[in-house]
Amino acid sequence: MTDKKALIADDDESIVWVLREFLRDKGFAVETASDGEAASALMKTPGVTIAFLDINMPGKDGLGILKEAREAGVEAPVIIMTAEATMKNALEALKLGAFDYVSKPFDLAEVELLAERAIENLRLRRQVSELTERIKEKLKDESVFIGKSKAVQTVFKTVGKVAGRDVAVLILGESGTGKELIARGIHANGPRSTGPFVAVNSAAVPRELMESELFGFERGAFTGATEAKPGKFELADNGTLFLDEVGDTSMELQSKLLRVIQEKEFYRLGGKTPIKVDTRIISATNQDMDKAVAEKRFREDLLYRLNGVTITMPPLRDRRGDVPILAEYLLEKFHGEFGGEKRRLSGKALEALDHYRWPGNVRELENVLRRAVLLSPGTVLSVEDLNLPAARHRSESIEDIITAKLRPFIEKTGGKGKQELYDLVMPFMERPLIRLVLEKTRGNQVQAAEVLGINRNTLRSMIKKLKIKIDDAKG
Repeated sequence: MTDKKALIADDDESIVWVLREFLRDKGFAVETASDGEAASALMKTPGVTIAFLDINMPGKDGLGILKEAREAGVEAPVIIMTAEATMKNALEALKLGAFDYVSKPFDLAEVELLAERAIENLRLRRQVSELTERIKEKLKDESVFIGKSKAVQTVFKTVGKVAGRDVAVLILGESGTGKELIARGIHANGPRSTGPFVAVNSAAVPRELMESELFGFERGAFTGATEAKPGKFELADNGTLFLDEVGDTSMELQSKLLRVIQEKEFYRLGGKTPIKVDTRIISATNQDMDKAVAEKRFREDLLYRLNGVTITMPPLRDRRGDVPILAEYLLEKFHGEFGGEKRRLSGKALEALDHYRWPGNVRELENVLRRAVLLSPGTVLSVEDLNLPAARHRSESIEDIITAKLRPFIEKTGGKGKQELYDLVMPFMERPLIRLVLEKTRGNQVQAAEVLGINRNTLRSMIKKLKIKIDDAKG
């Protein structure tokens, strides 16, 4: 059974007969119609791979059928046949999405060439569509890296510059800052986007298994190797290999990594035949790699190979203004995942999120909001729903700290006169301030007065009044 199906629509029986017999000889299954209504119906049936439509037929004409087909999403290539070879007809046909047109009487060799080109064009368009869908499928479950802060925009600009160039990229940053998202973004927008994206976490795989994880093994290479298995390098051929937490790689494995990157080939464990690979390397780590090299924990020559371009991911606490944007995006995402009424944050809850230090970065923000959405009975999320650890909030202002310390003291001594309380408290405020500044300046009173923004004589008077020992500050 052929997978090539042609539709011929023309009210001239001789044209239909000649084309039908010719196309059947070329391996086509053929459907025919002599009027516009029948042709329109057949055009929309599944499996049509090419259509020959006469421009003038009883009922609907060829251009009308073509227009309807394209509006209905029919992608089969259409060749318009016309006895009037006018520019107007040609332009109108191409404008409506015809693959080409032929003038009657036509040469069958020309028809054969057009048919082959049209079907090849359809095949290529479908292939591109399938590849695009594969990319979308791979990325649809991934969180989107968003933000408007200057730090994030700097990352975006760097990604834009390096994505299209097939160079190694090293992504630095704390855990939870989105290093893998950036790696996937580089891959998806690079020359290998239709190839695989393969990720391996060096910190998550036991060191004794990491070599077989990366390079695979042959049957019988070790106890339990009952069949051969390809490694991550092999799976990432013509695509991207993402080495997450590469800073945790053992020194022994680093040597083998270096060789693969240099030689573009490796051996499976137990293998005797080299395997060629063409893979882009994107790596990531939360470690200080210069320090690791200095401490002989990481090979300098390997680091040189990995950091063709370095991208540093900002922690969430340094992305001023991005928390509300991320929170809104995540709540929308969870609404799509969990259904129900869409949640929103109260003003105080949003303020609490913005003031929190986020040691776990965006990953922690996502976990906090997911938990709140799942457990909160209401549609408006409160500070209590967020359940943020108080100890991890951003450092309070000096005023907040002093207020917190003074409140219980004032409540305890509230019966005393205002002037007496002022005189009692102020030395405790001034003494540590002046002592700390003097320590900073190693007892230099001129410098201390400048730092405090007061006259030197005033400082001397306060030192005497508050009984501050200069020798202690010098020490």
